Amino acid sequence: MKKHLLSTSAIALGVAAAAPAAAQEWDVSFGGFMSQHVAYADIGGTAAAGLDLDGVDLHSNTEIIFTPSITLDNGLTFGVNVQMEGENQGGFSQIDESYMTISSDTLGKIVVGSENSAGYMSMVGAPGVTSMYINSPSISTFIPFSLAYPGGFRQAGLSSYTEVAGNNDVQRLTYFTPSFNGLTVGISYAPTGALNVRNSYGVDRNAVLSDIFDIGANYSQTFGTTSVTLAARYGTGEAPTGGGSDPETWGVGAQVGFGDFTVGGSYAENDNGLALGASDSEGWSLGVTYDVAGPWALEALTYQGETKNAAGNNADYKAYRIGASRDLGPGVSWDIYAAQVDADNGVTGAGAADIDGTIIGTGINLSF
Repeated sequence: MKKHLLSTSAIALGVAAAAPAAAQEWDVSFGGFMSQHVAYADIGGTAAAGLDLDGVDLHSNTEIIFTPSITLDNGLTFGVNVQMEGENQGGFSQIDESYMTISSDTLGKIVVGSENSAGYMSMVGAPGVTSMYINSPSISTFIPFSLAYPGGFRQAGLSSYTEVAGNNDVQRLTYFTPSFNGLTVGISYAPTGALNVRNSYGVDRNAVLSDIFDIGANYSQTFGTTSVTLAARYGTGEAPTGGGSDPETWGVGAQVGFGDFTVGGSYAENDNGLALGASDSEGWSLGVTYDVAGPWALEALTYQGETKNAAGNNADYKAYRIGASRDLGPGVSWDIYAAQVDADNGVTGAGAADIDGTIIGTGINLSF
């Protein structure tokens, strides 16, 4: 039965039957990364009143990524990508992403399984060289801005790498075209945005976000000593019954490299509808990096977001980072950085809350 289903899926995707693969072998490989950070934080604001949040803390980000693959005689490559989180999450480890790929130079690439959308994977934003991200919630390890700021994960109030209503790594079918002189276009479909890295066992489209479509485009080309990367994405889905308007997200981004400098930025929006998090948001990034002669690279960048809730309050998030990274050897780098975050809930009067924080930190990154 399993072989029959696989054959049926291959025909539906327009994949020709492969020649016998007796002489072919799987390349069973794995890799991953680990980043370990130590930083001192100085935290203030009304949301931190009565709390002692100052001092040294640690942040870890680790994944082991299994990537077996095989290339058949007809040129098709079938692969697996399973990403296991390296940190203890509430007493147990978890799988971050798990998907299959089918690709060739002429076919492009098909992705089936739990992965981000084509729109998300097409985007670019402000460049950086260190791994303490401010264009995502990572810095919340040291600065707990969520005490005041309501911005959601994978949404524009915190990051220009958005998803429809913030859905992340759900079961999805994605297709990317081959590169046409640097241009790649992708399209995704997900039955639901409610489940992360697991089967749905049936989707009640009256009860959850469903039928999510995303499209993304990325153009990357080099002209002499100048490199250009442009990106755009759009996505939408069906709101559940009584869930308000259908949610949407869109964004644009660009990076330009000339000599040892790279500059870039991005802008994105999420319109979530009243019952899907209740918060609409927008945000932008801007940054520059410089490769110093030798092993060092420098950075300066910002991400600034705004989230509006159902009451019409405009909450603000502003983050800045400067830093440097030194290449110590193959797959090994050392970061030093300083970052500042200011956030508030946009409320005036008795319900007002804000938080500000500054960190000075260092980190070691391993990639293997």
